[in-house]
This record gives sequence, structure tokens and C-alpha cells, in this order.
Amino acid sequence: MSKHVLFLRPGFWAVVSVNLFVVSSQMAHATAVTTLETVVVTGLAPKSPLTFVTDPKQPRQPLPASDGTDYLKTIPGFSAIRNGGSNGDPVLRGMFGSRLNILVNGSSMPGACPSRMDSPSSYISPENFDELTVIKGPQTVLWGPGASAGTIRFDRNPPQFTEPGILFDGALTGGSWGRNDQSADLAAGNDKVYTRVTANRSHSQDYKDGDGNRVASRWDKWNADIALGFTPDADTLIELNAGLGDGEARYAGRGMDGTQFKRESLGLRFQKKNLGETLKKVEAQVYYNYADHVMDNYSLRPFKPGGGMNMPMASNVDRATWGGRFAGSWQWSDALGLVAGMDFQESRHRKRSGMGMQSYSSQPWVKDATFGNMGAFAELTWHVGESDRIIGGARADKASVKDFRQRTGSGMMTMPNPTAGERRTDTLASGFLRYEHDLEALPATMYVGLGHVQRFPDYWELFSPSRGPVGSPNAFHGIKPEKTTQLDIGAQYKSNSLEAWISAYAGQVDDFILFNYMPAGMMGATTRASNVGARILGGELGASYRLAPAWSVGATAAYAWGKNRRTGEALPQIPPLEARFSVAYDDGRWSGGALWRVVAAQKRYAQGQGNVVSKDFGPSAGFGIFSLNGGYAASKRVRFTVGVDNLFNKTYHEHLNLAGNAGFGYPANTPINEPGRTVWATVSLKY
Repeated sequence: MSKHVLFLRPGFWAVVSVNLFVVSSQMAHATAVTTLETVVVTGLAPKSPLTFVTDPKQPRQPLPASDGTDYLKTIPGFSAIRNGGSNGDPVLRGMFGSRLNILVNGSSMPGACPSRMDSPSSYISPENFDELTVIKGPQTVLWGPGASAGTIRFDRNPPQFTEPGILFDGALTGGSWGRNDQSADLAAGNDKVYTRVTANRSHSQDYKDGDGNRVASRWDKWNADIALGFTPDADTLIELNAGLGDGEARYAGRGMDGTQFKRESLGLRFQKKNLGETLKKVEAQVYYNYADHVMDNYSLRPFKPGGGMNMPMASNVDRATWGGRFAGSWQWSDALGLVAGMDFQESRHRKRSGMGMQSYSSQPWVKDATFGNMGAFAELTWHVGESDRIIGGARADKASVKDFRQRTGSGMMTMPNPTAGERRTDTLASGFLRYEHDLEALPATMYVGLGHVQRFPDYWELFSPSRGPVGSPNAFHGIKPEKTTQLDIGAQYKSNSLEAWISAYAGQVDDFILFNYMPAGMMGATTRASNVGARILGGELGASYRLAPAWSVGATAAYAWGKNRRTGEALPQIPPLEARFSVAYDDGRWSGGALWRVVAAQKRYAQGQGNVVSKDFGPSAGFGIFSLNGGYAASKRVRFTVGVDNLFNKTYHEHLNLAGNAGFGYPANTPINEPGRTVWATVSLKY
């Protein structure tokens, strides 16, 4: 159990939900029982320095998360580049893309769309996982290369049966704007073998903003996964898992909609514990993930010529990724522990397109890129004394990419690719060192850490820009690896009635990869990628205080700042200051809560600059959103809740946003508004 209290009580999810948990009478001694919580995630406190852990099956406010990005926004420091309804892109401390290493059961699932319509988090349904772990900053080397902003892990834990039995956890969800979700998690087994099936479906119609205007945002998606596990003894695990998924989503902020988000996954993992006095654990896994994505301008919207697309057209892209990881854990007494190993990943990207409805399906696939990475890592924890710890790690990566494009450009405006057939290779180093100290006079921990990450450019930075740095033939040739050096400091305090924490960071980024958006020219160029120097700083803080046994109040705040060292101007796509204030009452039978989210105006911006998904349009206004909830527990197994999000039906938009598309009637550079008042009710059943 965590020694820190999570900020979970204020607020309940904006849906009608029936949650079923059935355990056979033979499973009275099962240790992997999933129970319903009467609390809802509105914000989290760190479990340990810079590390946040939560159960993503828990609902969160406002609506239940339709993808991984939606759920991450409950953690202070996270924001999202909004698409409107679903499939946004996560941003941590103003950092975006592959600066965030997102893993699903230890595997990587990068999307295929050149403009990240299918971001990696869009393939994640949070309720299908048992644990969400976030490590902020460059403060671990165990989970892959390039994680300068942070590491995000969605994991399923193997069920542990001591006797034959069945576990079931299901949910039915409904809410405003036609929202209805279904999910199921079924496990059956004994102490030697188990089978687990998880599945979900999520659907929503277009929502309306506070002015009553409809925003094109509807989606429909599903996922299904199965795991077969073998546990010959308490220290051994062998698990085979496979999964499928698909969906569609339309976007008010894009010229095309996503009509297919097909996912195929396959993995095998092995774990052995307690091998000797020193070697405590070995673990190994291999995986294969495949994304097949289709986007068009006619299936989910009335076709309207414009934006360079004068007739119906579609694009089909896919990406196959396979990789693996091996690690061992050693422990010398209680003072010294080491985790070391290797990981690898290969990835292949293809595309095809066609003019006219469904014409893409008759076109041949064309491979444009392959990526590879081989890494070695080691992370050491040294307990210097009862109150002091030093944690440090290092990794080295050999990264490569090959350009298979024969021509670049689009439509009639294509030209020979000057880097066709070329391969780039780099050897990159990363590492960190952190000191933690438990105070003797107070129940508190203080820490300071210094990390350095060298990040190889990703697919979207090398292949999506129309142009590369000045003097380079394209981005593939000219974009350099990004190098981040960052200092993290902070403290955590925990007593019976009060928990408080604060974290701050300051960093320097050499060769920061920046996108400049330009008017389309004769060759159709719209974006230029370049390297600049940058400085970043910011922090987060939070507190939770129990006024009485049934009453509690809480608050969190997050701030990020960035500067372009070349021009002295602001870095683009930096979210504004945000705070959350909450109050909750829960006496075990009656409950109620209020949540006030306050976002400041953002006056620091870089006009026309951003990343592959979005750019800064200008300053944005601040806003405050107030939400209420109430609940009644009829018994230990039945709970009713009601509530409303955005109580005052405020019309507002986030600073990180996409410009509304003219096909839906938006003038140029008009940001997309968020949902208006949303009323909801919940009934939960526990068996």
C-alpha cells in the first residue's frame, strides 16, 4: 500500500455506469480480486519522488476516459492537444511526442498517421489495464530510449489464484451526447494456469459547446485482448497475450477523419523470481504490434472541396513494430540493488492513397521508412543509511533509420527524393543521478536529481515536415538528435491529516526540434523542421487536508515555461498555469463533492510555431469550470451517484488546440470549443 494518499475523492464520473464484480465462492482466498472504489480520480499525488501510480479502472472526472491521453490529464503537469472528442495527444510539462515514452504491457505501439491522428495513446483503453505508472523527467533508464519528458506505462498484472475460480469485472456506461461504453474483464484459473479476457467498446455522438453549437467529435472504438498464463510455481510466470481493436472518429480540427484504427498485438513474457541469494529476478519479453489506419474526407462528413482536396480522397498507412526486452535484478544485502539488461525495437512504415471513394484499397503498399534501436541499460539503488538513498542509471542506444522514399511532395507537385536509400545511424547516451533524504523531524522526503537524455528524431520529425533546416535537402538529412539536461527537485510530506508535495524542474535542451508553419507555396510546402536551443522550467504542487473524518479538501497546481534560446521568444505549445480545488464529503453512506478547475490566460506564445500536430495561434483566455456530484451507498454492493460537469455551461477552449476545419464551417485559425454542461448519473454494483 502506498504511504501517500491519492487525491481521489472529490468528483464522480460523468456517466451512467453499472459495474459488476462477480467472484465465485471458491475464490474466497484469491489475492488478485479487483474491487470497486467509491472514489473518482480528479488528481493524483506522487507515490514516490517523481513517480505517480494509479488504477486506470477507476473512473475520473469529467467523463470516463475514452483513451490514454484523457486519463493522463488527471495527473498534475499533463495536458493534451485536443482533437475535439477522442484521440488527443498527451503533453507533459509542455513536452510532446516521443519525448514521452508510452508503453503498453512493456511494449511500444507507435501510430502510423504522419500527422498523429492515431497517436500511440489512441490505441489505449484505460479500463482494460490494472496499473498506470508515470515517471516524470529523465529519471529512469529502464524502459526504452528518448524519454526526456517522462515515461508512461499501462500494465495488466497477472491474476494470482490460490484455488480454482473465476473473476469478473464489468461496466456499462451512458451519458450526455450519446455516450455509452461497455467493458468486461474476465479471468479464470487456478494456482497453475489462468486465462484472462478484457474487452471494451466506447461510443459518443458529437457534443455541443456552451453556446449550443455542435462540434464534430463523434467516435466509436473497441478493443479485445486475451492472455494465457502458466504459473508452475509461485516464482514463475509464462504468459502469451494477443489483442485486436478498431474504431473510427471524426475531427472538427482536421481535413480528414479517421475511418479505421485497426490494431493487432501479440506478446510473450517470462518471469522468474528468487533465483538465488543475489540474483532476485529475471524477466524477458518479445512483442509485435501492428497499426493499420485509414483516413478520408467523405465517410464521416459531407464532402466539401477545399484545403487542397478538391475531390474525395483517402490515405491508408500502417506500421509494424516488433521488439523485446531482457532484464535481471540483483540485490546485495538490503543496501544495494541493481537492474540491468537490454532492449531492442524494429519498426516498418508503409502508405498508400487514392483519389475517389475507396480507391486506395486497390493501390500497392509503398514502404517509406524503417527504424531500429538497440539499447543497454543499468539502474542502481544504494541505501546509504536508513534515511538516505542514491539512485542512478545509464543507458546507451544504437539508433538507425533508412529513407525508402523515391519521391517527396504530394499530388502533382512531387520531385525526386535526394536522400532516397540513405541510412542514418547514431549512438546516443543517457543517464541520471538522484539523491533522496527522509527527514527525521518530519514525515517528509526531499530529493534532487539530474538527468541527461539524447533522443533520436522520430518518424514525425524526420518524414512529416515539408522542409528541413535551412541548407539541408530535407528533415531526414538535417534534423539532429535532441539533447536534454534537466534538474529535478522536490519534497513530499505525509501525516494523518495532511499530505503535501512540491516538485520543480529546470532544463536546457540543445537541438530542440521545432516546427514552423508556413503558407503553402508552389511545391505545397507547409512546415519546416529545425533545431534550436531551448530552456525549460516549471513545477507542480498539491495538498490534501482532512478537516474531519468525513470531510476533506484538496488542491493541485501546475506551471510550465519554455524559451527559444535562438530568438529569445517563448517556446510554442506550452500550456498555461492550471489549478484544481476540490472538497468532498463521504461518511460511508452519503457522499458529495465539488471540483473547480481554473486555467490562467496564456500570453506567452510563438505565432505559427509548434509540432507536427498543432501550432500556436496566439494568446488564449483563462477560464474556470465548476462541477458537482452526490452519491448514496444503499449497501456495500450498491452505490448511486449523480452530478453535473461544467455546471454553468461555460463556453471555453484549451490553449493546446487544433484549428477548426472549414469543412465544418470554422473560419481560419478558430480553436475548437470544449463540451458544455454535462449531466450524469451512476449506479454501481459489487458482488
